[in-house]
Amino acid sequence: MIPMDCHTHTDISPDSDAPVREMLQSARNQGISVYAVTDHIELCRYYSQCFYGAYPRNEEDFFNYAERWERAMTQNQVMKSMINHDMIFVSGIELGEPDADFPLAESLFKDVRLDFVIASLHELPDKLDFYFLDYEKEDIDSLLETYFSELLKIAEWGYFDVLGHITYPLRYIEGDAGIPVNIEKYRDCIAEIFRAVIHNGKGIELNTSGYRQSYGKPFPDESLLKLYRDLGGEILSFGSDAHKPEDVGGGIAQGVQLAKMCGFSKACYFLNHVPHFIEI
Repeated sequence: MIPMDCHTHTDISPDSDAPVREMLQSARNQGISVYAVTDHIELCRYYSQCFYGAYPRNEEDFFNYAERWERAMTQNQVMKSMINHDMIFVSGIELGEPDADFPLAESLFKDVRLDFVIASLHELPDKLDFYFLDYEKEDIDSLLETYFSELLKIAEWGYFDVLGHITYPLRYIEGDAGIPVNIEKYRDCIAEIFRAVIHNGKGIELNTSGYRQSYGKPFPDESLLKLYRDLGGEILSFGSDAHKPEDVGGGIAQGVQLAKMCGFSKACYFLNHVPHFIEI
């Protein structure tokens, strides 16, 4: 069963070259009834390079996400106007590093063109994206302690709808570098993140991209998903994190089965930041 895919990217995101119509058609072909486009907007580089007085650290260090924001909002509104009654289209965005500029992130959250915000953390202050780090040279404990501490600040801030891929660094530490992590060391902080999310009436996503990657598990995995449910978490969205049409819906049926094992009976999507639930 694929009730929704609420985390996908198009060629507005710098790491995708997929036209939105091809992504949408892939969702339609699979009978996905709720579909969100959530292109990347990185708050640490929202303005121009000159504004920050900084230089790109590598070929993936893009600035001026403000221009991508306007393109994303325009594209989403066009697609929303074209959708028939066979699908619910959610105008979404993935706000990366909102802790870099909380006031700016709050103002974007309040844009009336937006239904849904995923808050994500892809990099730490003064660090590259976790994708680029050399884990043979990094203090992994320090990285993860800082990561979950920053994620807690975002959870307490609260201007989002769901937290995205909350164990994102494991995609690269365990999945790509093959370095095992004892996640239990961070369980107390993760529990605090979940409590803040629940207190603020927000949710988390089950990001299923890990199923098709070397990591082999979703973000978060079963143990943390069960913790979220045990703490009273009810708002759970599902997203493939697809950057190309063939990955739309990927792993979501498997993720739904995992969620049901952990005690969830409903999936959640957002319209105008209001949660709507679907039986799973």
